[in-house]
Amino acid sequence: MNYLSVENITKSYGERVLFEDISFGINKDQKVAFIAKNGTGKTSLLNIITGREEADSGLITSRKGIHMAFLSQNEELDPNLTVEETIFASDNPILDIIANYERALLNPADTETYQKAFEKMEVHNAWDFETQYKQILFKLKLENLAQKVKNLSGGQKKRLALATILINKPDLLILDEPTNHLDLEMIEWLEEYFKKENITLFMVTHDRYFLERVCNEIVELENGQLYTYKGSYSYYLDKKEARIQAEQASVEKAKNLFKKELDWMRRQPKARTTKSKSRIDDFYVIKEKAHQRRKEHEVQLEINMERMGSKILELHNVSKSFKEKVLLDKFEYVFKKGERIGIIGKNGTGKSTFLNLITGRLKPDAGKIIVGDTIKFGYYTQSGINPKEGQKVIDVIKEFGEYIPLKKGRIISAAQLLERFLFDRKRQYDFVEKLSGGELKRLYLCTVLIQNPNFLILDEPTNDLDIVTLNVLESFLLDFPGCLLVVSHDRYFMDKIVDHLFVFRGNGVIEDFPGNYTDFRVYEDSAEPETKTTEKKEKKTWRQDDSDKLSYNEQKEYKRLEKDIQRLEEEKEAIEALFVTGELSQDEIQEKSLELQKIINESEEKTERWFELASKIEE
Repeated sequence: MNYLSVENITKSYGERVLFEDISFGINKDQKVAFIAKNGTGKTSLLNIITGREEADSGLITSRKGIHMAFLSQNEELDPNLTVEETIFASDNPILDIIANYERALLNPADTETYQKAFEKMEVHNAWDFETQYKQILFKLKLENLAQKVKNLSGGQKKRLALATILINKPDLLILDEPTNHLDLEMIEWLEEYFKKENITLFMVTHDRYFLERVCNEIVELENGQLYTYKGSYSYYLDKKEARIQAEQASVEKAKNLFKKELDWMRRQPKARTTKSKSRIDDFYVIKEKAHQRRKEHEVQLEINMERMGSKILELHNVSKSFKEKVLLDKFEYVFKKGERIGIIGKNGTGKSTFLNLITGRLKPDAGKIIVGDTIKFGYYTQSGINPKEGQKVIDVIKEFGEYIPLKKGRIISAAQLLERFLFDRKRQYDFVEKLSGGELKRLYLCTVLIQNPNFLILDEPTNDLDIVTLNVLESFLLDFPGCLLVVSHDRYFMDKIVDHLFVFRGNGVIEDFPGNYTDFRVYEDSAEPETKTTEKKEKKTWRQDDSDKLSYNEQKEYKRLEKDIQRLEEEKEAIEALFVTGELSQDEIQEKSLELQKIINESEEKTERWFELASKIEE
């Protein structure tokens, strides 16, 4: 059943064409993600679909009677209402059913009206409405129902808008970056909610794990062309790579044909026959295809970072509180060269405060923070950039630096850095006020990187960045030779670039976990409820006491080996079980025997390495 159709939509601003003649449909039960670079019109497309903007041409048609809701980046809520009043002020059909039932109760003599109202309450399960909306508000950390909207933070307002939409249960839900302003716990809850609820979704999001676990179709806008992939995010990556390879092969073939046709064209007399005229037309088609170029933005840099001395950053018994709220309690840590640490925890547990303490923007209540003489911080904050009026993109970045030095005397100029982060030469000379929100974040990121820091601190760098930019940023950070400290709710991003985590539990408790976010979730989920609390208390002491016995990479390897050995044992048992059935042919027995021997050899190697690491701990 088709819910919405987009037919030949075009949108431009002056000479800048965002998209042209694009078409697609959204059907019932589809969960569709829309992927495109920042500045190519993702938000404009959502606004056109929902009637907030008009297209230059084309048609949007939706099924009659469909209930559609839109979560935008900038929600408009009544500041004078409370959290609970906002829920009741929404356009929710259940509220009308409840109101009709309450009116029927006031006039018990009218049994027919009462019976109809009662039946509607039954059909729509309206009896549990209060329980439902309170559960959703609780999951989104909006427990104070009497709090006025005007007193909420920007993140709380976004979560209230999301809660209102979820409670209304629309037929089609359109979302613009729904995971922004949600902590990891909320994101994982929202994933589960969308997986189990029969809601049709069309969303823009940069959260790749969210895409993988929620969406069943990907629509990508690239270089003005629309590509549809009916599958998860990993399916999209596989098929996109195959498409790119096919395109490259096609271009190479066209180049070869172009050379032949060019030679033929040069040999032709001036008088043309009809047959040769047709071939000439074909020649120009081939020429266009042969000159196609894909704009790839892979970053492979050997950054010549400023020298980092032996003393980097030390925190000794650092404490910080705001009134009764304890954020750090006698925290101890000595940073080492090349450390790549991710910071996770619920909102309000002190993550940003920790970064501000390190960079001197806040003073600790007690303890010492010692920064090495050679350390140069690069600090990307959530506040963003404040460019001057009338500035061009290239001028903004040049205020902070002209180039980044590379090894062997090479450099990457400000213009080249912008180009790597998807600002082409023409875009670099645009006025900053023309940039989208995501492009502004991308420019701000470049102003931090051009200063060539040796200790990079990123506070939620992935907010409002598109997936293409995230891939570029990840490549850059993987090449970055200095220390890296990152606060992010993007689990894919964290998994890719950090070696271990600071887990902010609240009330001043900060644990050091030797692994990435996925490792952490596996550990948390595998812990027994009754032993979980005890183990959490013991983790910090064990890792601090044994930090001189196992490096962070060794601790990570130790945990990985345990999982690998268990997996190999399960594979071994599965093959041995096949032999018992007696159903294998001679060729299959031979094949499985070789596979079994390979598994046994690998298991023995990993077990030997595991004992080697275990012996260090026990020393």
